[in-house]
Amino acid sequence: MPIAVDIDVMLARRKMSVGELADRVGITPANLAVLKNGRAKAVRFATLAALCEVLACQPGDLLRWEPEETEEAERAGEAAEAAGA
Repeated sequence: MPIAVDIDVMLARRKMSVGELADRVGITPANLAVLKNGRAKAVRFATLAALCEVLACQPGDLLRWEPEETEEAERAGEAAEAAGA
């Protein structure tokens, strides 16, 4: 998925555990783990706002866009590596 979640980074900066964050935000540790590990398909704005409030950060500190490599680009990279080897 092209959206990367950096909750781990903010947890480390705030010296906070996943369990503590989940308690303070009001979500289950399991749901926070799904979000933190990039397996979530969506996040409610209310949850994002609560995360930002508890972590004293902006949404952009938690979420970032990364372009996905297409299969075609991957094949081109593999072909270039094979040609150079």
